[in-house]
Amino acid sequence: MPASQPPEPTTARTHTLRVDGLGVTVGQQRRAAVHGVTFEIARGESVGLVGESGSGKTLTCRSVLGLLPAGCNVAAGSIVLGAGDSEVELTTVRRRGWDRIRGLRLAAVFQDPASYLNPSLTVGHQLAEQLRVKRDLSRREAHARSVELFVEVGLHRPEQVFHQYPHELSGGMLQRVLIAIAVALEPELLIADEATTALDVVIQAEILQLLSRLRRDHHLSLLLVTHDLAVVAETCDRILVMYGGEIVESGPTGEVLTDPKHPYTRALLSVASIGDWTRRTLDVIPGSPPEAGEQMSGCRFAPRCSAAREQCTAGPVDLTPLDAARSARCVRVDELALTSVGGVA
Repeated sequence: MPASQPPEPTTARTHTLRVDGLGVTVGQQRRAAVHGVTFEIARGESVGLVGESGSGKTLTCRSVLGLLPAGCNVAAGSIVLGAGDSEVELTTVRRRGWDRIRGLRLAAVFQDPASYLNPSLTVGHQLAEQLRVKRDLSRREAHARSVELFVEVGLHRPEQVFHQYPHELSGGMLQRVLIAIAVALEPELLIADEATTALDVVIQAEILQLLSRLRRDHHLSLLLVTHDLAVVAETCDRILVMYGGEIVESGPTGEVLTDPKHPYTRALLSVASIGDWTRRTLDVIPGSPPEAGEQMSGCRFAPRCSAAREQCTAGPVDLTPLDAARSARCVRVDELALTSVGGVA
């Protein structure tokens, strides 16, 4: 379980991000791909967003960043960054307004860092340019601060790295460069979308340790998007489990991973190998997730769930609070809590 410092109490004054009833549509027919997603991130808190490919994780995060792909639109809900006098409703921000938000208050790192760096410019130039434009630093000041940031993210020979081009660096080094660029302007929230997926396990562990340290040192809020429950167990205070465009379970990471309440969460854990490296075979979840925008009645996981009953598809299923910190979207949650029934058929 995460060994990070506990976040400040989640009150209105400490919220970094509040998402309320977010709905995202895709295609010309505006099919609903994300349905009523609601969550909060406190200042200094780390939240993991997990689920299979196609569950709506990336659409949710790109809605926060204002970077939805062409053909996708925020159709409902609210996304508020900050609190009090500094809060801003992101769904109403226009194109030029994002220049005062991205980098300065909100930043992101993604899976393939090379695709987000200009191959014709040195990595140091790309970092220093951001500092000069948005912090109004001189060329000398921007260079010095860039080298300091490269040191902070664990790059060896930072002065040499400053003058290198993206193709001269390894994947792990490029991800550190991208993280340096992301935190350079001291944002309130960092979104890491599958940021360690393409890295080997040793580099992945180093990057996760780096993110945890930066979060602690800069009191940074972190939204970590991944399909890897082991990554969440190592890094996050709370976990949000998504399936079919909905949050199906949420709560403190340790509680959710040791005592899952939703059959889908149980199914994810059954196909993972957290803490059990002796397993030679893994279970699989039969079937496939619903396509984005697919219309379904009742629980969207029901077609793949061994615990499904007629009542599960009778009508919409709400995300029900289980206690002050946990919730689950399952009509049989009270029954299943008394059994060892899993989600894998």
